[in-house]
Amino acid sequence: MRYDLDDLRLFLHIVTEGSITAGAHRMHLSLPSASARVRSLERHAGVALLIRGRRGVRPTPAGTTLARHARDVLDRTARLESAVASYTRSPAAPLTLLGGGSAMHRLVPQALVSFLRAHPDVDVTVSESRTPRTVRMLADGEADLGVVLDGEARDCGLHMEPLGDDSLVVIGQAGGILAGRTALTYSEVAEHPLVGLDADSSLRRWIEKHLVPHAPVVRYRTTVANLNVLVALASAGAGLAVVPRRAIDPHQPLDVCELRDPWARRHHLLAWGTKDHPPSPATAALAEHLRQAALSEPPSPTARSAHSLMQQDSN
Repeated sequence: MRYDLDDLRLFLHIVTEGSITAGAHRMHLSLPSASARVRSLERHAGVALLIRGRRGVRPTPAGTTLARHARDVLDRTARLESAVASYTRSPAAPLTLLGGGSAMHRLVPQALVSFLRAHPDVDVTVSESRTPRTVRMLADGEADLGVVLDGEARDCGLHMEPLGDDSLVVIGQAGGILAGRTALTYSEVAEHPLVGLDADSSLRRWIEKHLVPHAPVVRYRTTVANLNVLVALASAGAGLAVVPRRAIDPHQPLDVCELRDPWARRHHLLAWGTKDHPPSPATAALAEHLRQAALSEPPSPTARSAHSLMQQDSN
């Protein structure tokens, strides 16, 4: 019995989303087309695969079994395609590096500078990309390296290793609202005017994804596209800002507080290829430059402030 790979992908999306409509959207299909494919899949299997309800769908026991094996089949297919693609790629083709907005702020540019100087014969295409898209492109062999967030990249079949802390903190003008504070919840932060990144930025989406129902409505005095501009606005007293810790210059006059919310504790992972397929020499070299860039980053401002306070107390 053979199954169409696109039908399996559609079925997995439906099971994951709990909705045929949402699954169709992820496959760029109309709802009637997706529904027809599901019915065809059930006829092919000879058994019901979904239980349809008013609030969505859920898999039957047979559907759960199909979903589990479908993931294995699609993972093996992606590994096979990636392995074959590595032999057809031109040695002169540029490497593709993907990362979120936080990684693009300082980590990736620093690694690129050292890598491009050391490897004048290798070009690199760099794009900002949220973790789910980066994982898909790496698995499909459409990218070589990615800097992803640990909370969104578990069990994806890629080779991954820790790269560094990317936790979020709240910053404000030195001597302002945050003076004397060491930690706040996001709900407490939202009681004050904020400056933030544009609505379609990866950081803004990460924050809004984790807000609980009935969370305070944030007043953004302005939104910008660049972390440097955002930090400068907060430093000037335009409003508080939630930013990755790595975005802060340790020598910039700012008050910095930890965010108590669990979702604020994030880590960057370096991801590439599939676990059983080694990277090319150029990819491995770029990965090493990313590791070195991560290691060379300065200590966090909050850690420095805490250390300074301890020294003052001991004098």
